Amino acid sequence: MNVFEEEGVVEYLKARNITKPYLKAKKYLEMDYYGQVDLRKRAPKAEGIYYFRINKKYRALGYFQNKKTFIVTEISDHQ
Repeated sequence: MNVFEEEGVVEYLKARNITKPYLKAKKYLEMDYYGQVDLRKRAPKAEGIYYFRINKKYRALGYFQNKKTFIVTEISDHQ
């Protein structure tokens, strides 16, 4: 699977110093190890928004553009 980020996501990661854990989670997604990052569909499920764990505090939200492309739209503070 390919994982891409929208504008602003990289700056958010750098500002909070979580680039390294994000890249590790991204690598797991690219290798189709969804259990490692706890990829789940967010409610309401009809919207098609998914999220995965970066670390205990942060989650990345995004959507599948097609079966092999995931677009990260936002990083959120899970707390």
